[in-house]
Amino acid sequence: MADDLFNSFMKGPDERGRFGKFGGRFVSETLMPLILELEKQFEHAKTDQSFWDEMNDLWTHYVGRPSPLYYADRLTQHLGGAKIYLKRDELNHTGAHKINNVLGQIILARRMGKTRIIAETGAGQHGVATATVCAKFGLKCVVYMGAHDVERQKPNVFRMRLLGAEVIPVTSGRGTLKDAMNDALRDWVTNVRDTFYCIGTVAGPHPYPEMVRDFQSIIGKEAKEQMMAAEGRLPDTLIAAIGGGSNAMGLFFPFLDDKDVEIIGVEAGGKGVNAKMEHCASLTGGRPGVLHGNRTYLLQDDDGQILEGYSISAGLDYPGIGPEHSWLHDTGRAQYVAITDTEALEAFQLSCAMEGIIPALEPCHALAHVMKIAPKLPRDHLIIMNMCGRGDKDIFTVAKHLGFGMAEAD
Repeated sequence: MADDLFNSFMKGPDERGRFGKFGGRFVSETLMPLILELEKQFEHAKTDQSFWDEMNDLWTHYVGRPSPLYYADRLTQHLGGAKIYLKRDELNHTGAHKINNVLGQIILARRMGKTRIIAETGAGQHGVATATVCAKFGLKCVVYMGAHDVERQKPNVFRMRLLGAEVIPVTSGRGTLKDAMNDALRDWVTNVRDTFYCIGTVAGPHPYPEMVRDFQSIIGKEAKEQMMAAEGRLPDTLIAAIGGGSNAMGLFFPFLDDKDVEIIGVEAGGKGVNAKMEHCASLTGGRPGVLHGNRTYLLQDDDGQILEGYSISAGLDYPGIGPEHSWLHDTGRAQYVAITDTEALEAFQLSCAMEGIIPALEPCHALAHVMKIAPKLPRDHLIIMNMCGRGDKDIFTVAKHLGFGMAEAD
């Protein structure tokens, strides 16, 4: 790839919110003034030292950043190849990377005078993070969650309610993340005066993909410094799981112009990408279209109707992907692969057995790809994988799929 391509990778999006042909702002006229005001506030915050002082104070003293970059020595020895480092964002307050972004958005919401925060959630981690920060600042919180996800993520539903959030089960469609986002957007249109929509991933209308990426890029900035301190050089490969893609973009973005660093995003292959509608690998098995305010790769039929994706992981169960990932895919800067449910479950068990880390099912997809490639790489090859969430929320799902007789109390 020509060097001049790399010079542009950290400059997007353009003034229209586009990453090449992806992204943009496809919203109703009712929402456009809110979107433009949010863009104005975000542009101001970028260069406002008081904003970043508040963010850095909360990241340090409330979230617990920086998260460690951990050398997984037993896992490395077991696989017998590349040296594996885990970026431990599951150690953040609330147990995932989501709070990195939520803090930034809610600080902006307070500056805009909004008193009611709405959010969508799949695995529940974005909902928990939003409920947590709303509780801290005394804001009303409403979380839309697919009815199917409410059932398979009961621990996180209870956590949100403990934190004072109203959790609204969404019964349309398959009752998953796409449907929750649809209902959250309908709420926003109806309650524009006092409501701020806190989107949990690098999707949605501009400026959300850029804004969420910038808040999550604290992950990659830390990892870069930590790897230099540990090894004296940059990693050879970055690997992260992708639903909408915020944890991955957070890790990837600070490395985009380091052309010798290979970047790999891992989608949810479900029961297999060749199995009709039983996966969520939109880059592997989809094509460009418009959903939730932006143009990106989507799972859709020949008539452009959005298909219902599937994954064992509620957080990856989304039939699209962030537009910047679509652009990185088409330019060839990043590689995207798919991992099945079965492979993710194997990675879950290996992480528990080798490192004493119970991971969320989302990063298990990334770990499964590490398991595939690490044994084939030399021992001086450095891999960073983003361990973006802990597995408390998934233990009942895993037990069911592994055939354990665990009973869950209602």
